[in-house]
Amino acid sequence: MNFAAMDPSGYEAQLTEKRARLEQDFATYLPPALEVFPSEPRHYRMRAEFRVWHDGDDLYYYMFDNVKQEKVRCDQYLPAGELINEMMLALMEELRPNAVLRKKLFQVDFLSTLSGEILVSLLYHRQLDDAWMTEAQALKQRLGNHFKLNIIGRARKQKLMLDRDFVVETLKVNGRDYHYKQIENSFTQPNAKVAVKMLEWALDVTQDSNGDLLELYCGNGNFSIALAQNFNRVLATELAKPSVDAAQYNIKVNGIENLQIFRMSAEDFSEAMSSGRKFKRLEGVDLQSYDCNTIFVDPPRAGLDPDTVKLVQGYERILYISCNPETLRENLDTLNQTHKISRFALFDQFPYTHHMECGVLLERK
Repeated sequence: MNFAAMDPSGYEAQLTEKRARLEQDFATYLPPALEVFPSEPRHYRMRAEFRVWHDGDDLYYYMFDNVKQEKVRCDQYLPAGELINEMMLALMEELRPNAVLRKKLFQVDFLSTLSGEILVSLLYHRQLDDAWMTEAQALKQRLGNHFKLNIIGRARKQKLMLDRDFVVETLKVNGRDYHYKQIENSFTQPNAKVAVKMLEWALDVTQDSNGDLLELYCGNGNFSIALAQNFNRVLATELAKPSVDAAQYNIKVNGIENLQIFRMSAEDFSEAMSSGRKFKRLEGVDLQSYDCNTIFVDPPRAGLDPDTVKLVQGYERILYISCNPETLRENLDTLNQTHKISRFALFDQFPYTHHMECGVLLERK
């Protein structure tokens, strides 16, 4: 983290620089005008992780400044949401005088929501015992007077929960509330307000869709649940078991009836679609009955593997959300042979960093 860059007064200039860089890097693909979706300049992150420094009786959060090559004390943290900042202060006031809860504590993780829930994970270099549980329960009761709080204690091969290990976020997308179970240590969009803009953009670019949607890398169903209204049916895959479990919960709580999610890798699913290979997890599913004219991919930073690139080329429209413009360009070198970019967007999920989240809609030439 470069703390010197975190200046809200310079946010617009940083966003302008990102826009220019993205337009230049993708000019060869002749995209339409770039749609830019800014972030709030402060208090935009719904999750944050801090190391903990012990200095005699004092105890405080810190992060590492990669530019100055030194640790920086963080009593407050500008990118983190207001709820996290409030909890940071209240929690540390409780931890400093508590010998049991602070003993060999080395990290604190926060996962919060726009809807007011917060999950605190305390990480230790020691095994947690009954004394820790007693103190943690008392801590939750005290802080619970002011916060919708859950606490987790973690040590090597140990995880102690006080009630549950997830929060339920509510995002208002085009006036409709969507509820998402978000599990500790599972991927969630860190910038909730920009995540809403991403969902609204995806809904806009697919609003005239026909047939069904296939989604790879669906996570907890974040996009597929919202996009289901634009398609007859949605078929989605995800490999991580916690994310699949959360997705099934989210399907039910949001009342989505035309979406099926299966736990399998994009590579295996690609093989099933292209070669007809049988997989146990797809028993009873007639893949050929789906009329998927559109495919949606939101891959990890490595982008799409060559086999999956070949798979997505078989669809009339490709909706691609990317957290790594470099690998997106690598994939576009192939996809651009058969498809053209008809929508192009920058979502500033990560202010004050070089990271960019972008979206493209490709349609067959």
